Formats: sequence, structure tokens, C-alpha cells
Amino acid sequence: MQVPQKKPVERVFHALAFEIVATVICAPVLSWLMGTSLAHMGALTLVFAAVAMTWNMVFNAIFERIERRYGLSRTLLVRAGHALLFEGGLVVMLVPLAAAWLGVSLWEALMLDIGLMLFFLPYTFCFNLAYDHLRARRVARRVMA
Repeated sequence: MQVPQKKPVERVFHALAFEIVATVICAPVLSWLMGTSLAHMGALTLVFAAVAMTWNMVFNAIFERIERRYGLSRTLLVRAGHALLFEGGLVVMLVPLAAAWLGVSLWEALMLDIGLMLFFLPYTFCFNLAYDHLRARRVARRVMA
């Protein structure tokens, strides 16, 4: 059975759920690692989430426009370029923000960001795998009802 395409409301729910779960995991861990209060780190992770969600929407709109304009296919090379450009843009925005927020050097903030990227790679995979599985079960139940 093919699962139907997500509607805009579900896309928003998916993005919010992704960021909320990530914040619930990251805020306490980063608070402990950085020796800062949970409130301080929780606020930073929420700001990071807002920046990431906004950048995701803006970047993908621009990228898809370029794709259409130049007739690009979503080859492995194009997908790799998309991922690198997206993450690079996020680093440019988040590293100075983290440095200022935490009162650390840009180098320390970059190391923190690299740590977050290493967390988000498996987290994104696992979250989306679980979400897709739960969504497929929900859709199957609707069809059976």
C-alpha cells in the first residue's frame, strides 16, 4: 500500500515534533556538558530550532527554484550538494549565535556545532524512520476502518 503525500498541516506537525523531541534530548545534555542552566541551554536550543526550521524553508524554496531553472535531477551528487549547502548555511548562522549566547570562542562554538551535527545525523534517521512507520500504521488503520 502506498502512503499518501503529506498535507501542509502534517508537514508543520512533523517539523514541530522533530524539533520538540530534539530539544527535549539536547537541552539537558548540553546543559550538563556546558555547565550552564537548563533554562539557558533550553532557550538556546529553542532558538537553534527556530533558526533551523526557518533556514530549512528558505533554503529549500531557493534550492527547488534553482533545480527547476536549471533542470537538475535529484541525483546523488545533487542531494549531496543540497545537504552540504544546507548544513554550511546553518553553521554560518548558528556558530556565531552559540558563541555569543554561551560566551565562548567561535572555535568552541564550532566544536559544539559539530557535536550537534553528529547527534542529528542518527537522530534524523531514527526519528523519520519511526515517524514513517507510525504514519503508515495510522494510514492503514484508516483504510481498514
